[in-house]
Amino acid sequence: MLASRLAAVLRLSAACAAVLLTGCATWQAPAPVLRQPEGASPLTSQTGHSSRYFSVASANPLATRAGYDILKAGGSAIDAAIATQMVLTLVEPQSSGLGGGSFMLYHDGRRTQAFDGRETAPAQANEQLFLQADGRPMDFETALVGGRAVGVPGTLRMLEDAHRQHGKLPWARLFDAAIALAEQGFLVSPRLSQLLARDLHLKKDVTAAAYFYGPSGQPWPAGHRLQNPELGHVLRKIANQGANALMQGTIAQAMVDKVRQHPSNPGSLSLDDLSSYRALVREPLCHDYRTLARTFLICGMPPPSSGALAIGQILGLLSNTQAASLPLEQGLPGEQWLHLYMQASRLAFADRAEFVADPAFIAPPAGGWTSLLDPGYLARRAGLIGNASLLNVPAGQPGMTISQHAPMAEQPEYGTSHISVIDRWGQALALTSSIEDAFGSRQMVTSDPSRAGGFLLNNELTDFSFSPRASDGRPIANRVEAGKRPRSSMSPTLVFDKASGKLMMTLGSPGGAMIIHFTAKTLYGVLNWGLTTQQAIDLPNFGALNGPGLLEENRFAPATVQALSARGAQVRELSLTSGLQAIETTNSGYFGGADARREGLVMGD
Repeated sequence: MLASRLAAVLRLSAACAAVLLTGCATWQAPAPVLRQPEGASPLTSQTGHSSRYFSVASANPLATRAGYDILKAGGSAIDAAIATQMVLTLVEPQSSGLGGGSFMLYHDGRRTQAFDGRETAPAQANEQLFLQADGRPMDFETALVGGRAVGVPGTLRMLEDAHRQHGKLPWARLFDAAIALAEQGFLVSPRLSQLLARDLHLKKDVTAAAYFYGPSGQPWPAGHRLQNPELGHVLRKIANQGANALMQGTIAQAMVDKVRQHPSNPGSLSLDDLSSYRALVREPLCHDYRTLARTFLICGMPPPSSGALAIGQILGLLSNTQAASLPLEQGLPGEQWLHLYMQASRLAFADRAEFVADPAFIAPPAGGWTSLLDPGYLARRAGLIGNASLLNVPAGQPGMTISQHAPMAEQPEYGTSHISVIDRWGQALALTSSIEDAFGSRQMVTSDPSRAGGFLLNNELTDFSFSPRASDGRPIANRVEAGKRPRSSMSPTLVFDKASGKLMMTLGSPGGAMIIHFTAKTLYGVLNWGLTTQQAIDLPNFGALNGPGLLEENRFAPATVQALSARGAQVRELSLTSGLQAIETTNSGYFGGADARREGLVMGD
């Protein structure tokens, strides 16, 4: 039965006039948004999965199976997430892995913690990192390939810290599935094969080319058994020695050499950067959300993630409009609701561009990040929403403070993966991890060239603003600084019933800046429209990044697109390839959903 489910998921389906707030800074128009994270691939069949005792959802059936086996063996949610993430490093290398960073929300039944495993800028990095000799910002593609954009990876250190607090099974046990698959081989999925065929840069790295492509230079086809003995070796060392095996010694030296010895675009990563990295535990950013039926508490990551703030603002702004009274129209969001949503999005993304950055370097407006979620502030901002589309909206003035920073122009943000887990004790997590662009910096690390494979390094430093200052000299909050964590859109989210404190849902998604919209869409679908997680995930994607309205292609009627365009904003139809995973509590246990746009799977008993 299980084998048939796994095989079914891997088979391709056949489907397939702006009003400004006074005193606000001059806005720099965002760059065009065209390219989407990782590109689209054919849909997979998804129906959701009910379970009674525990549940795990991830972006790949092999990874989900690893987490399921750990839960079945009595492991906790963090145990399952670690096993799942290690397999994702192997089978979904374009999205996340040992060479990247993560954010995680964890609820142990009593309290919720926000684990920050975001990458940091090396000690030698500075705000000139992405500037050319003439002072102009580098082209994105030029910046990302090589060592320049590689940040200090934090996923493994963060997972190790969380395991010390919440793990039940031995650390080493959690690596068994990934080691076996690395050494014995796994079948290349259709999505991985297609992304390899499209990528323009991976072959430039000798190690990556030898691993991902055959002798003729063609990507390995779907169904090819691919072995990664080098990753198996690395995982064995980590299983025995912990995160120090990655962040110190021969593997750490191999990472440093890969970054600093790149022939055309070297970076500054050092052994000291790796050995001194620390994951952080922060207070989650939580806010009340009232629907017509009940009140929820929605919790997410605080800065340097912008996800929880932007989602909270979008939902809060919509609550000040007629959106709550608008139902789905023939199973889809209608034109008026989409208009209101995109208006709220533009307002939220304007604040994101100006205020949000690493809190160790930037003070929040009005003395606290919750000032951006203050009901009075959101009500005032919602007053800007009218019948015509807002265009290039400036940031607001939470607490009536005047920002000393310039807004950051919109830049590309790319690949990521998400895991949701609820264990038999009701402990739950939402873990979003990333190496940024698809296949990261295209730099594959191996500590021994005689062994094939390895793991890919991130290019997360491109999440910083390439331009450190505006033309008038004002600094941009999210500029590059040594030791700083770049702003992120990752939005791992936990939802609770406000009255009882009962966990209601865990969810998140990949998708660059659109993560915010993919997650908000799913939240709204479940909490406001009464959909199941799978139904909400299956809704078409949409959003706005303070620029054009973005709609998932071939999912909305031409009349809807035309009506939105008539309001004055450009509308673009794109693939918008989310990779949502979500699990909700039910009267009989749990129900999980996975995104048909990728290869995810939910399992549980």
